[in-house]
Amino acid sequence: MLANRIIGAFTFRKGVYAEVEHDPSFTTTAWILVVAATLLNRLDVLFSSSNRLFGVVVSAILSILGFAIGVLVVNWIGSTLFKANVTFGQGVRTLGLACVWRAIGALGLLLLFSEVLSGVLDLLIGLATIVSWLIAAKEALDLDWPKTVLTVLLGWLAQFVITTAAGGLALGLLELIAGVL
Repeated sequence: MLANRIIGAFTFRKGVYAEVEHDPSFTTTAWILVVAATLLNRLDVLFSSSNRLFGVVVSAILSILGFAIGVLVVNWIGSTLFKANVTFGQGVRTLGLACVWRAIGALGLLLLFSEVLSGVLDLLIGLATIVSWLIAAKEALDLDWPKTVLTVLLGWLAQFVITTAAGGLALGLLELIAGVL
C-alpha cells in the first residue's frame, strides 16, 4: 500500500493525496518519508563538503523544520485567508507524501563530479516537488488553483527563509568555533 502511494506521488496522481488526507494512520509514515527523503537528498554533502557529517545533520534538521513551518504556513493561509477546512495532520500527510521527490537527490552522488548535471538534477527535483506540493495542497485545502498556488508559494517562501537563514547561521557558528579552537 505504501509503495502504491509513493508511486502515486511520483506519477502526480491526485487521488493518492485525497486518500492520505483522510488516513490519520499515515501521519507517522508521512514524517518518516520527509526525514528519509531529506537525508537521501543531502547525501551529496557527505562527499562535497568539508563539514561532511555536520553538514548532513544540520541541513537535514533545518529541512525538516522548514517542512513543518511550510505546512504550518500553508495551513494557516489556507484556513485563515481562504477559509479552507484543513488540519495540520492533513497538511503533514499530503505534503509529506509530496516530498518523496526529494529522495531522488541521492542521484546527485552519481553526478558529484559534474556541477552542471547536478544543478540540472536539483532544478528538476525542485520543479517536481513544487508540482507535487501544488497537487497535494489542492487536495488538502480544496481551494481553486490561484489560491492554492499563492498558498503553496508563501509556504515555500517561509520554508526557504527558515532553512537558508538558519543554515547560514549554523555554518557561521561552526566556522567561528573552528576559528577559536
